Amino acid sequence: MPGLVIVISGPGGVGKGTVVNELVANTEGLSLSQSWTTRDQRPGEADDSYNFVTEDEFKAAIDAGGFLEWDHHFDNYYGSPVPAPTDDDLVLEIDVNGAKTIHDGPVEALFIFIDTPSIEEQRSRLIGRGDSIEKVDQRLAAGQRERDMAEALPYLYVVNDDIQRCATEIAGLIDNYRQLQTD
Repeated sequence: MPGLVIVISGPGGVGKGTVVNELVANTEGLSLSQSWTTRDQRPGEADDSYNFVTEDEFKAAIDAGGFLEWDHHFDNYYGSPVPAPTDDDLVLEIDVNGAKTIHDGPVEALFIFIDTPSIEEQRSRLIGRGDSIEKVDQRLAAGQRERDMAEALPYLYVVNDDIQRCATEIAGLIDNYRQLQTD
């Protein structure tokens, strides 16, 4: 297992991926778990943003106990693979269902929930990344369900109104968590 586990969640369109990339690039001792998915790669999405696999490959990994957590939503599978041993602290960018699995399991973690300043901003970001209006509406509804579910978990909340400020705030939360773990 890694050092510490940091779970970062938030509804679609809040900029989790962008913030997490900034955070990992500028915070020593952090590595990002590369989630698996069966969804199609979006136009312009980096090849390494996910491990894009077939449904059969994903189900085989489930059967082999290869995930810390996994879920099925929006007609696709998503999961966090069991990490290789490392000294780095591991960031899991996962949804609230996955976070609940981590919370209820044997792994202790810091939970951070990123949100947008408003639903209108979330809608704008989803449209801006090329989601169809139907997909935007689905993701907004799912986002509200995630917000509601998140209330039952020990999340620290951060608003992404500026990527750099948000990443810096999260880095501070991680530093505090690291300090508490060594005391």
